[in-house]
Amino acid sequence: MPKKIPMRQCTGCREMKPKRELIRVVRAPDGGISLDFRGKAPGRGAYVCRDVQCLKKAIKSRALERAFGVEIPQEVYDALTQQMEVGGDE
Repeated sequence: MPKKIPMRQCTGCREMKPKRELIRVVRAPDGGISLDFRGKAPGRGAYVCRDVQCLKKAIKSRALERAFGVEIPQEVYDALTQQMEVGGDE
């Protein structure tokens, strides 16, 4: 029996993709919001494609605010966009 691949929906393009192909945006228990490239950070997660355009779509449609249930300041969005453009492994 083949191993089941976990699927998640991108908040930007709304497509279902394998979890490993997406980047997790996480709201930590202290309220901070950041990108989680490894998918291991504690807190509530929402997923977005590894594409800056998908992140921008999620920001424009306020999908991340709905997913986390809080209003997100513009500075956080700017930091997320910059973090996405740089990429990396935190």
